[in-house]
Amino acid sequence: MKIQLTPQFSDVHLPAQQDANQRQLYLAVSAIPEARDSHLPVNLCLVLDHSGSMGGTPLATVKDAALGLLDLLQGQDCLSIIAFDHEAKVLVPNQSVRDGRRIAQAIQTLQAAGGTAIDEGLKLGIKETAVGKQDRVSQLFLLTDGENEHGDNERCLKLAQVASEYNITVHSLGFGAHWNQDVLEAIADAANGSLTYIETPSQAVDSFRQLFQRVQTVGLTNAHLLLELMPQVRLAELKPIAQVEPETVDLAFQTEGNRLAIRLGDIMTEPAKVLLINLYLGSLPAGEQIIGQAQIRYDDPALGQTGLLSPQIPLTLTVQAQYQPQANPQVQRAVLTLAKYRQTQIAETKLKQGDRAGAATMLQTAAKTALQLGDQSGATVLQSSATRLQAGETLSDADQKRTRLASKTTLQAPSAPTN
Repeated sequence: MKIQLTPQFSDVHLPAQQDANQRQLYLAVSAIPEARDSHLPVNLCLVLDHSGSMGGTPLATVKDAALGLLDLLQGQDCLSIIAFDHEAKVLVPNQSVRDGRRIAQAIQTLQAAGGTAIDEGLKLGIKETAVGKQDRVSQLFLLTDGENEHGDNERCLKLAQVASEYNITVHSLGFGAHWNQDVLEAIADAANGSLTYIETPSQAVDSFRQLFQRVQTVGLTNAHLLLELMPQVRLAELKPIAQVEPETVDLAFQTEGNRLAIRLGDIMTEPAKVLLINLYLGSLPAGEQIIGQAQIRYDDPALGQTGLLSPQIPLTLTVQAQYQPQANPQVQRAVLTLAKYRQTQIAETKLKQGDRAGAATMLQTAAKTALQLGDQSGATVLQSSATRLQAGETLSDADQKRTRLASKTTLQAPSAPTN
């Protein structure tokens, strides 16, 4: 696998001798297969809530979803399964999937009982995943239907950061309507994963399968963007770096000498991982100007190699004495994607503050932004929530979760029926 890193600017032209300029840097990162490349071996851990509230159809469909994944895994893949209620236990130790019959029998033994301690399940899941991570794509699917009433949410976030440091990607799956979207989203964001909403039991099998298909597109792991900026260039002060595809997430950065390092996690063959970076530029002389360098540091599990470096890509702008704007529509689309996310965040903040009218207005704005993006399903969800607030109604747990998902990604299916 090789890295493809493609930079673009919101406007590649810049007026000469102007002291204050703002540009958005768009970076698309993907793995490019070579002729000999195939799917990488997967090291998958399922961390499954089997608390009392999962009884009946919910747990039965989760078992079916887990068995469905077992059918998709191959002999070189590893699987482990953790079951948790108010405690956690290893249901299936980390092992190859060659003995699928025994693993399937273990899955069928799951019974619903007890409370919910997400951090206990996550801790044991990280420990078990670490056993099989050598030269594999390590992924953890965390599924729960409830609040973390027997656990510690701050501990969950710290464990998610530990998973990231161990090169383990954590995907959060919220089952039903009563899980804490802030906690599960924060876990996924911290461990470079995704957030999935399984609204009804019938969606469980497809949700697991779609997430596993995403895992199969991973070509490179433990990726970091290394960004070096010239002295006249700086990051914006507030939330300057965000991933906008395949889902929208604010990204943190660290300094390594004169470079910024931004953790990206897994790099897929498709879709590309797209970043949007907000830059301020000082006065520059006319002509072609390199305002920075971008590079990716990554691991290649297929080769058993770590800390590989892609070629450095210069970030070039054309500084003009007679400025002629040249807006980039692809970057503008990324800007709108981030705007939809920010507008929904503001709406949620206003709603928590009791400003229902302000929240409704911001959700309407987000719906219009979604329409500009061609995201009809997302626009429908966002406008529906705005309309309910305007009518004096309260957003249900399901409404809030649909709204959050609509802000973070482009919805692929029609919006779910309202209650």
